[in-house]
Amino acid sequence: MRSTFFIAALASLSCLLATSSGNSTRATTEGAASLEHHLRLYHTHTGEHIDIVYRHGDKLLPEAEAQLDHFLRDHRTGEIKHYDPRLFDILSELTESVGRPGAEIDIICGYRSSWSNEFLRSRSPGVAKNSLHMQAHAIDIRIPGVSTIALRDAALALRKGGVGYYPRSGFVHVDTGRVRTWCYGCAQTASAVRD
Repeated sequence: MRSTFFIAALASLSCLLATSSGNSTRATTEGAASLEHHLRLYHTHTGEHIDIVYRHGDKLLPEAEAQLDHFLRDHRTGEIKHYDPRLFDILSELTESVGRPGAEIDIICGYRSSWSNEFLRSRSPGVAKNSLHMQAHAIDIRIPGVSTIALRDAALALRKGGVGYYPRSGFVHVDTGRVRTWCYGCAQTASAVRD
């Protein structure tokens, strides 16, 4: 009789724990799925600002992506290209990494048409012929109140793509290409690879 009671009690306890665990897992999953990924950007060439949620959990929001594509357009030609959304995650993570979650990020350069890229190359050796800006896989940024060296170090720590450091111009390049780094304007890396 005791053993039957004991087995029944164990079965009830096991069922209770499974239900509780299932609810906890569901709550955690639902919490992660509803997590909003947010960006605040200022374009230094157009003077435009954008404050947008671009993703809920793992679900990208197409309308927000389209708005970001337009915001990051080639400001010289008006051309728009669809951006690699992994860049948006990099930007969001960078604000967290430098202790400024939700900070507005200054955009120095987003998408570049081939015309704009050649135009810039004719004026600076710091512009790569096959720049990832032309594929909408790169953005040049700064965060007001954060030194470019601190921003560069935070981007390098993410290990999510290329990181270029432009101390004289006061910005950092981030992209979703292979993990690599360079410094344009640093004496010891005058021949650095650029993107």
